[in-house]
Amino acid sequence: MENNALNEMDRVDPNLRDEILAELFLNQMMDNFKRSKVLEEIDQSLKNKDKEAFLRLTEELKSVS
Repeated sequence: MENNALNEMDRVDPNLRDEILAELFLNQMMDNFKRSKVLEEIDQSLKNKDKEAFLRLTEELKSVS
């Protein structure tokens, strides 16, 4: 399936392709950053024995890609 997507990308205008790839990369980096931040907050909630924050953050983690 990935090969099909890559083959399709070869047919796209190079400038548009670069823009799409840059956007995908930035979205992935933002998702990774958000996930990392939520995990840090979960760790902190565990250290603080804050059950309410822990439960809220674990739910939030589920929604982070």
